[in-house]
Amino acid sequence: MDYSSLILLLFAALGLISSNTPITIAMIVLLFIRITHLHQAFPWLEKYGLTVGIIVLTIGVMSPLASGKISLETIGSTFLHWKSLTAIGVGILVAYLGGRGAALMATNPTVVAGLLIGTVLGVAFLKGVPVGPLIAAGLLSLLIGKS
Repeated sequence: MDYSSLILLLFAALGLISSNTPITIAMIVLLFIRITHLHQAFPWLEKYGLTVGIIVLTIGVMSPLASGKISLETIGSTFLHWKSLTAIGVGILVAYLGGRGAALMATNPTVVAGLLIGTVLGVAFLKGVPVGPLIAAGLLSLLIGKS
């Protein structure tokens, strides 16, 4: 067995040990693609996987609005409460960091492995969610001065 498959198995095991289903499923899917020699999927996943993931995440986040659980009145009142205004500010900051992170990951692929390992470990052991690489890369770009 090759090292990539062993790493995927290790991360799948981390997902099982930490009861983190998304990590486990993601690693098993990637391992399945490797084992079944569907390697032609990897360039597509590398190119579009993040975009597809962000689309699915956005659909999940916006579902309460689409279903009517969040009303126009609720959205309007967002601008009247300090916690909601702070949430807007944090949302803007995170979007900015994500943009910087995407640029850093595209121009500096050497940091991608560290960001991915850190994210998987954070998801596995700290019950995080795997949206960390972009934000982590954005924070890293602030630290190392890349945009």
